[in-house]
Amino acid sequence: MFTIYNCIAYEHDLRLVVLAAAVCSLASFAAINFLNHVRKTTGYMRDIWLCVAATASGFGIWATHFIAMLAYSPGIPSGYNIILTLLSLVAAILLTGVGLSIASGKRVPAGRWIGGATVGGGIAAMHYTGMAAFEIAGRMHWDPVFVAVSIVLGAAIGATALPAGLRDGSMKWKAIGAVLLTLAICSHHFTAMGAVSIIPDPTVVVSEMALPAGWLALGVALASLTILFLACAGLALDIRERHRAELEVDRMRGLADASAEGLLVCYGDKIVSINSSLTELTGYVPDDVIGESLAICLPEESVRRKLVARPRERIEAELRDVNGQFIPAEFILRSIDFAGQPHHAIAVRDLRDRKKAEEHIHFLAHHDALTGLPNRNSFNARLDREIEVHQVSGQSFAVFCLDLDRFKEVNDLFGHAAGDALLKRVAKCVTAVLDRSQMMARLGGDEFAIIATNLSGPSAAGRIAENIIDALRIENESSTTASFVSTSIGIAIFPNDAQDGRGLLTHADTALYRAKTDGRGVYRFFEAEMGIEVRDRRMLERDLRSAIARHEFELAYQPQARLDTREIAGFEALLRWRHPQRGQVPPGLFIPVAEESGAIQHIGEWVLRQACQEASGWTNPLSVAVNVSAMQLHNPQFTHLVHEILVQTGLKPGRLELEITETALIRDFNRALATLRQLKALGVRIAMDDFGTGYSSLSNLRAFPFDKIKIDGSFIKSVQANEQAATIVRAVLGIGRGLKLPVLAEGVETREELGFLGAELCDQVQGYLVGRPADIAGFRYLTHAAESARDLEFPLPHAGEGVALKVVNR
Repeated sequence: MFTIYNCIAYEHDLRLVVLAAAVCSLASFAAINFLNHVRKTTGYMRDIWLCVAATASGFGIWATHFIAMLAYSPGIPSGYNIILTLLSLVAAILLTGVGLSIASGKRVPAGRWIGGATVGGGIAAMHYTGMAAFEIAGRMHWDPVFVAVSIVLGAAIGATALPAGLRDGSMKWKAIGAVLLTLAICSHHFTAMGAVSIIPDPTVVVSEMALPAGWLALGVALASLTILFLACAGLALDIRERHRAELEVDRMRGLADASAEGLLVCYGDKIVSINSSLTELTGYVPDDVIGESLAICLPEESVRRKLVARPRERIEAELRDVNGQFIPAEFILRSIDFAGQPHHAIAVRDLRDRKKAEEHIHFLAHHDALTGLPNRNSFNARLDREIEVHQVSGQSFAVFCLDLDRFKEVNDLFGHAAGDALLKRVAKCVTAVLDRSQMMARLGGDEFAIIATNLSGPSAAGRIAENIIDALRIENESSTTASFVSTSIGIAIFPNDAQDGRGLLTHADTALYRAKTDGRGVYRFFEAEMGIEVRDRRMLERDLRSAIARHEFELAYQPQARLDTREIAGFEALLRWRHPQRGQVPPGLFIPVAEESGAIQHIGEWVLRQACQEASGWTNPLSVAVNVSAMQLHNPQFTHLVHEILVQTGLKPGRLELEITETALIRDFNRALATLRQLKALGVRIAMDDFGTGYSSLSNLRAFPFDKIKIDGSFIKSVQANEQAATIVRAVLGIGRGLKLPVLAEGVETREELGFLGAELCDQVQGYLVGRPADIAGFRYLTHAAESARDLEFPLPHAGEGVALKVVNR
């Protein structure tokens, strides 16, 4: 480094060094500017401007060298060999041209870096050829280390100069590139000059043909400046013309960008312009595609030929984006005049939204929108195809009909959103256990159907049904509404049960009704005798929905008595249905139908309202007990309904007793607990009905605010003959005393049963021995007792055999 400093400071005329640096800077900036201009041109104009750039750059580098050589004063005679001097100029132009060509192209990987390094190599070749042309009365000795360093510096800095100058075409990066190129030339020159040592030798004579250094350097400088001036003038003219053309292009591009459709302009098969809409659609920026073949966007040659052959005709094809993905699009080609020449303008319309809408419409036409399962139309079409196939093959297949047990309760109690979520969960759960050959469809509401083909026999269909029921059972374990997620399944087999689609569906539906009758959560195969039974059940359901409007319901009341005081404590209201054709329909027959169909909500409200209305008119303020179904209990509006009925009828809340079964509690523990607490806050009394027949009885007694326990009549009937039943009754009575809850025994029909209960200190009894259910008018002597206390030493009119009771007017 010190050697180089001494070379510049003490062996050179600094004024000429500054001139050399100025010429070098001008040449470097011109080279970078020309190179940016070359990248924007195509065809033969690109080659012309590349030659101009190489000539101007080579002359500038060459002039820099010889001006710097003029600044070098060895103090002995010197001159320049004309041939080698010209050869150094040619080397500078050719190598610089090669480097600029590589840097401005796209074919060579890392072309800008390689091109820059090549230009650096041209600087070195020019310098050492020029030094070979330097004749002096002495001998030159070279330091190989400095020679190598000079070459590396020129190549390395040159390799960074062109990438910087071509970065984005801005003046900032052009200036940075020019500075780096200047640094490459100057660092190489002065490092190389520091590598040479001149030893005077009088025996060496300068050739008479050698040009004096001063004349040659001045001529070189003038020629170089002239060439640079002419090059800059030509560039200025070209820039002006290009600016005018760009204004026209910008005007057209502005119009094109205003279009919502993609637009590209082609000259022959080459893309010359694209608008912003196409950029947004494909991800291509103009620099990526301008000058490229149309095939970059439209790879199918047949489509390109069709566009040219059918101008103004809409053609659907696929457009390739920057990531290689294909976009469905519509193309229209029109011929236009662009920059004074005929071009093709191709409008591109994105069809993805339309295709997606068409697919969605097609999907909705064949699938259920909620669950994504095939719909009834798809199911019927598949069913018809399977019938045709299996008629030929002689094999059997099964049709399954499914619906969700108590689905209406979910909708009524938890809302339709919960119902929809349940349907989707069931669809996902069931389809997971089916194989690809089996099809599940949603027919409507909570009705589903399955086609299972190529079965070995009915047992295979039964295994499928078992898998479905087991899958739902497992799903229940992680569900907050587990008690509602169950299904009943009916199965019909082709060709045994029917040989047409309608018959198969009808028979599978008939088997489904049998499954629901047999307890839900089970499957049944179709049997011929099911038809009459199912039709009768459906007629019963239809009549049940209109029974309230037709005034076919009535209430019967059964008295409840205290065992210790033998006084009547109240009545239980019992629903009766007197059908105009069927006569008296047993509650055990129509209550399950009402629960299954969802009619129990309206029927339960009617019973509650009628019982409260009746009890409010009794002069003797006895209590009235009303059964409440699970569906009523889980209705969020039930507490409000009870309060409204009490207010409207004027019945005191303490006289109303609501009887709840254990089954109703386990469906949604938290909701049931919240509802019962709200009812207790109203002052209503709560009784657990049929204690011992449900689930988790002891935990329910601890968790829920009950006022009374009712022992199911099935235990009372067995106390005399079955010691286990007697033990259970004693245990329940003991629990009641321990929890300080009164216990009422239902179904008391004999004096022996009454005696057993009295001996075990049972609190209250109800049954035929006390009084049979009857119209409340028959109990007027109890509900409207005039005396404060009156012993009844004769049997009650509604008891099979008498029991001494009394009525207390409270």
